[in-house]
Amino acid sequence: MNRADKSRRDNPSVDLVFTADLGGTHLRAATVDTEGRIHERVKHKTPKADKADEIVRAISALSVVVPGTVQVETGVVTKAPNVPCLDGFRLAAALTSELHLPATLENDANAAAVGEMWMGAGRGSRTIICVTLGTGVGGGIILDGELWRGIDGSAGEIGHIGVEPFGGVACTCGSRGCLEVYASATAIVRMTREAAPRYPGSPLHSSEELTAEKVYRSGVEGDELALEVFRRMGQYLGVGLASLINVLNPEKIVIGGGAAAGWELFAEHAREQIAARAFPVPARRAQLVRAERGDDAGLLGAAHIAFSQREK
Repeated sequence: MNRADKSRRDNPSVDLVFTADLGGTHLRAATVDTEGRIHERVKHKTPKADKADEIVRAISALSVVVPGTVQVETGVVTKAPNVPCLDGFRLAAALTSELHLPATLENDANAAAVGEMWMGAGRGSRTIICVTLGTGVGGGIILDGELWRGIDGSAGEIGHIGVEPFGGVACTCGSRGCLEVYASATAIVRMTREAAPRYPGSPLHSSEELTAEKVYRSGVEGDELALEVFRRMGQYLGVGLASLINVLNPEKIVIGGGAAAGWELFAEHAREQIAARAFPVPARRAQLVRAERGDDAGLLGAAHIAFSQREK
């Protein structure tokens, strides 16, 4: 029995919120208490649903985070590229109707930022930027302890900062040269394939299904192709972060997501670009750190947001 389960057993009235992180591939859910302890948890594949009510039945949670743009005040999913049946759907209202309890809604990268600030690498800071390196690049911005969503709820789209705007790789957002096409797991795979002809001896040539994880493992073993890809990734990441540092002057920049597994291969390259491009004082102030809570960050953030809203 873990500590959280023991706490629940010893104090059955402990305050809990049920949270869910709806990803394009997996749906994770957990119960979280006010101390940030995770109790029961489940994980299964996200339903390949054509109708939004099928997603509602699968979630049945009180605080939900989704990969896309949301209107927190109205509980509407504006755009969810990986779960398109939710576009324009009043998800919070549907959950409230299903469960007869109030439900909250938040963007997944925003929730991850809150989770890392509450119980992760951002503890003790009040102004942080959280960058999630996954299939794409997400971001969450917390200014003086408050999550910054912007006027339309779309703030924090760090993946779409232009780092190579003229002649850069096309991005799914319609622009070119976005950070997302140079610093995501998808970008790592593409850049590896592009650079492969220059490294005919790389073991990655024999990889049947190339993934960012395989590139990382190859880099750890000293493969020059993989090391070049992560060097390039880190440089572009540093270019984007330098601009954020100049504009927002954060205490910490927290790097999370699956592609952050390559931290030791790209972090120093990112720091070099920050030092070269950002103003010296804020560049020295901003600590570049790796996220601590992994997949739990979004669940913890969702819980913290739900507890905070209930107190208002």
